[in-house]
Amino acid sequence: MSEESSRLGQCDEGKASWKKWGPYLSERQWGTVREDYSDNGDVWNHFPHSQSGARAYRWGEDGLAGISDDHQLLCFALTLWNGRDPVLKERLFGVTNLQGNHGEDVKEYYFYLDATPTHSYLQYLYKYPQAAYPYEDLVTTSERRSRQEAEYELLDTGIFDENRYFDIFVEYAKADPEDILIRISAVNRGPETADLRILPTLWFRNTWSWAPGLAKPALYQEENQDDCRIIHTQQNESGDYRLYCADAPTLLFCENETNTCRLFHTDNASSYTKDGINNHIVCGQKDAINPANHGTKAAADYALNIPPGETRVLRLRLRRAESSAPATDKIFAGFDTLIDQRKKEADDFYASLSGGRLNKEQQRILRQALAGMIWTKQYYEFDVERWLNEHPRHNARNAGWAHMKCRDIISMPDKWEYPWFAVWDTAFHTLPLAMIDPAFAKQQLGLFLENRYQHPNGQIPAYEWNFSDVNPPVHAWAVYMVYQVCQDYHDQNDLSFLKSAFASLERNFSWWETHREPDKNVYEGGFLGLDNIGVFDRSVELPTGGHLEQSDATAWMTLFSQNMLQIALELSLHDPDYEQRVLSYLNRFMATAAAMQDISDEHRDMWDDEDGFFYNVLRFPDGHSTRIKVRSLVGLLPLCAVTVIERTTLDKLPLVAEHFENLVRRRQFLADHIFCPTTPGVEGRRLLAIVDEEKLRRILSKMLDEQEFLSPYGIRSLSRYHLEHPYQFHWNGQTFTADYQPGESTSNMFGGNSNWRGPVWVPINILIIRALLTLYAYYGEDFQVECPTGSGKQYNLFRIARMIAGRLLHIFLPDEQGRRPVFGNTEKFQIDPHWRDNLLFYEYFHGENGSGLGASHQTGWTGALAALLTIFGSLEQEELTELGMQEISAILAGNNGI
Repeated sequence: MSEESSRLGQCDEGKASWKKWGPYLSERQWGTVREDYSDNGDVWNHFPHSQSGARAYRWGEDGLAGISDDHQLLCFALTLWNGRDPVLKERLFGVTNLQGNHGEDVKEYYFYLDATPTHSYLQYLYKYPQAAYPYEDLVTTSERRSRQEAEYELLDTGIFDENRYFDIFVEYAKADPEDILIRISAVNRGPETADLRILPTLWFRNTWSWAPGLAKPALYQEENQDDCRIIHTQQNESGDYRLYCADAPTLLFCENETNTCRLFHTDNASSYTKDGINNHIVCGQKDAINPANHGTKAAADYALNIPPGETRVLRLRLRRAESSAPATDKIFAGFDTLIDQRKKEADDFYASLSGGRLNKEQQRILRQALAGMIWTKQYYEFDVERWLNEHPRHNARNAGWAHMKCRDIISMPDKWEYPWFAVWDTAFHTLPLAMIDPAFAKQQLGLFLENRYQHPNGQIPAYEWNFSDVNPPVHAWAVYMVYQVCQDYHDQNDLSFLKSAFASLERNFSWWETHREPDKNVYEGGFLGLDNIGVFDRSVELPTGGHLEQSDATAWMTLFSQNMLQIALELSLHDPDYEQRVLSYLNRFMATAAAMQDISDEHRDMWDDEDGFFYNVLRFPDGHSTRIKVRSLVGLLPLCAVTVIERTTLDKLPLVAEHFENLVRRRQFLADHIFCPTTPGVEGRRLLAIVDEEKLRRILSKMLDEQEFLSPYGIRSLSRYHLEHPYQFHWNGQTFTADYQPGESTSNMFGGNSNWRGPVWVPINILIIRALLTLYAYYGEDFQVECPTGSGKQYNLFRIARMIAGRLLHIFLPDEQGRRPVFGNTEKFQIDPHWRDNLLFYEYFHGENGSGLGASHQTGWTGALAALLTIFGSLEQEELTELGMQEISAILAGNNGI
């Protein structure tokens, strides 16, 4: 067992709180819903970046390469100044949704290089320009650009020309759960000697301003020890700490209080406000900091002068305060050795995960993907009832969710562009997280099923901007997948987790049936997280009136019923009370799957037999209907609603098996429209699927066509067919269009900051790969299809799944010229040795060239690629034909693939 695995075990057993401190700081607290107290819900402008340095936050904190305790009472982060910026660099900057021509966009270069699940070792890289940061240029140029133009990035400004920047590496290593070594290494990449101020900053989150009578914490300077400076913290709730700062920096103190005089022209609560250190350093205001050396925010001021190519290293140590401060020589004795030891332990942990089967580049993808998932954990506090009571508006956002009381560490999609949870993102995050930290993965899934989050009516909150919106119901899929991963990777059989989740998921399933089933067994879901994939905005009233019967919503619910059936089967092996649930969800599966192919009304039928594809059906107020013939993931998702049941499982549950057969016979009219669940496949397996073999082949012929869905980098979200054949819908003099857009969205639907009309999205590709593996387990070697379509080459479904996984991984792997598709035409990333190996896990990828698009640090669900690597990464093409069904069964991890 590795040392990191041992630490995880101590956490799980409650023996040591290794996770008490972690990278829990947001990277953007400004411009969030929970900080919005405006009259009109103008989130971005009520609390803009320009106020963030001087205005205390209400619900959380942000910082650069920062850490905090798990209640975010005490925070530590990096502050920088190059002598030219108009403000200290305390947090990451980006344009807002309205400023960016493709929505909000962070304009910084930073990388999550390494991390362990207990945060015993963390490494972060920030690239800091030596010239003044071009805040105004980034905003004005972005605002001028149209949606047809590319985003204006920081490299485009020329600020990194001649390598005039610093590489700032930040490392954290824990000696014990509350003893953290901090090493900051600054490298001058430029051609000339340059000045740099590094101000490691320690502060308390402002909790006292909104809670009268709450004791205010304090920071103060202790008596100097040789060349060490010490900041002592006093806080009843979190306990006392000391921050030791080597090399005798000057300590600067102020308060984490709003500068109301500057922002709102009212008297300040303190003479030393949140921007005091900034005003002292940048503006030369000597009276902006407290000469008595105490406050609630403090920084150690290191003034460096670094020659070209050289490195300067700072050493600090944050640890629980003892009754008296140890001697400095003891505090920093063996400092670098311990950090290097934790780094080695991280190497050992990840080597054991991959089993030594991955090459260097594959290991890089695995390591940085998982590091990013750990770094994007965030402390999230939001008491919605209290926020609503404090709010001036009567029609405030999320008014129906007053029960929500969030004070948790949550796996976020991205701590700058998405510094709030999105429930289906988190579901995908748990798949790779389960490989490295199963307890955290299960806790994340269970969190949204708690009464603090799940609505009393059974709905699961979608995301902060609108908790009532609807994300795809993938929670049950993730619950069962995490359960399987924990069995196969960690030899855990956590039935209590499965039982608890199942009870809450039943409530959520009931909510879908009650609120999203306008006609029997056919579902609406709204936008379902797929933003602009449809010809209409699916979250508002349709221009035609009536409603949209959604192929994707109905497929999601079919998958939901299959997942519930799987969980019920697993629980039935240990508790016969669940056997009736198996039959109940089998019945629901059959009804929903058959409803997609209702041959009694050909215009209602989502299956178009002429095209061999599924489409949404638009039903008008007078009852007539028409198919919306856009070839998109909407029509591929029915392929993903598939699972197999082992013959051995049914052998162990003879009453279930008997009733299973009887139910299918009684519901034969439903079974006639789907693949018959009683037909045995390889090794007697039963298949639950919407599509029969003929429909499967027809859908695959389009999905595997390089002129339709099959990109060199995975499965596109919309068929390339619509490049020359845009779909148009005409109504009352208006034309609604859906066309193939392989890159950034040109539509402003949902703000236009994501695009489902052509790019490749990793999570849906993972669902498709999982479906192909499951189908392979049923059909076996003999079922082959042409791949790519028109090539004349026939492959089984396992090899096709492997091919798609390989195309996804190819996004990040260097080609023969050493160029990574993810970086597109950005030469700095392609050729510079200090850039090219620092990976960015974007939100989605260009459907033609694989370049990264959208949020640049959405390591969450794109990081799920790590799961593909553990299954496919070591397999070379010539090995594929040698894999027999026994090996495939092992890979499928309980017949469910990944």
